[in-house]
Formats: sequence, C-alpha cells, structure tokens
Amino acid sequence: MPGIILMCDPCVAAIPVRECGERLRDVRYSRLLVDRSRQDAEGAFAHVREGVLERLQRAQSALPDGVRLLLVEGYRPPVLQEQYFERYVAWLRAANPQWSGTQVHRAASRFVAPPEIAPHTAGAAVDITLADTNGHELDLGTGTNATPEESDGACYMDAKNISAKARYHRRILAHALAGAGLVNYETEWWHWSYGDRYWAVKTGSPTALYGPCSLPAQQGYP
Repeated sequence: MPGIILMCDPCVAAIPVRECGERLRDVRYSRLLVDRSRQDAEGAFAHVREGVLERLQRAQSALPDGVRLLLVEGYRPPVLQEQYFERYVAWLRAANPQWSGTQVHRAASRFVAPPEIAPHTAGAAVDITLADTNGHELDLGTGTNATPEESDGACYMDAKNISAKARYHRRILAHALAGAGLVNYETEWWHWSYGDRYWAVKTGSPTALYGPCSLPAQQGYP
C-alpha cells in the first residue's frame, strides 16, 4: 500500500482534537438520498456533524444532472465501531495465523478504523455512493463496505480491476466531494470525511475539529 496513509498510522493519532461543538444533524431532513435499508433503531446512521452536512449539500449541487449522492452510513456509536473492528481483527487473525499482532492491526485498519481514532464515531465520516434520481445505485466497481479480500482490492479508490464506467463514476464522486472539502480514505472509495483527525493529516490542519460524540435521544428521527 505504498503512498497510502492508513488510519492506524501514528501521525493520525498524534493530531490533537479541538472539539468545535457542532451538533449532529439528521440527513433525512435534508434533500440528500439516504439508504434506509441499513437503518438502526435510533437512526444514528443518518446523522453527521453540521459542517459535514453543509459540505455534502455543496457536493450534491456539483453533480451532473440525474446523479445524486446516496448516504449509506454516517455517525456510528463507539460501541458499534469497536464491535466492527474486533470482528474483522478476529477474522484476519484466523485467516492469517502467521501474522503478528501489529500486522493484524494494520491490515484491519484498511477496512475498519481503530475505535480510538475512528471518524465515524465523531460524526465526521460518511460511507456514500452515487444513485440516479430514483435512488438506484450506480456502478462504482464494488458494493459499499466490500472488504479488500472479497473484492480483490477493487475497494481501493484507484483500483485498476474495475470497469471504465465504474472508474468514471468514482471520478464524479471524488470531484464533487473533494471539491466540497472532504477527503477520501483511499482503501475505501466510499469513505469520505471532514473535520476528523484523518482529514487533518490529509489537509495539513494542525488540529481536528471533531472528536467522538454521542447521539442525544432527542435527535432521533421520529
């Protein structure tokens, strides 16, 4: 993975957080499309920080006619992040018994961020794709949340083993989101963030704007 900064890199954890205090906002009240098939009981998945939502709306306006952003997941409670990470670590350890603990941890961070620095738990990250105006997903080469193993690396943003159409759609997604100020985690074409520690590393910001947060009960979707 030459040239890719992983979530587990010490430079990410070294970024201090100066929490700005922005609220989590429910994307379902906006004009963005939301994949409700993955909805959790509290609707946590549909929440992002105010600054993130503003930038998603800006990115939406930059898309070609007939193309929409489709949010798959935003905020993720810390306990769920830890479950995802530990589950993937256990799978990698079983599949690669010769690996050291460091190797397993590094490989896991390609797909699930270590809980202590995870952008999703700060409401700073989104798993997002493109859809047509009817909500039908466009072809971006893999489904969202495809692991490096099951996709043969096609989940990487710059993967070569995808179709020309999928590569074109990824360029559209990247142009809109990067233009609005979000950064991509290059091992996952669908993962974009703003204001978190990884964003700070990629943009040269000395601090992150958002740290881990909780979803107030009153912010749940009715």
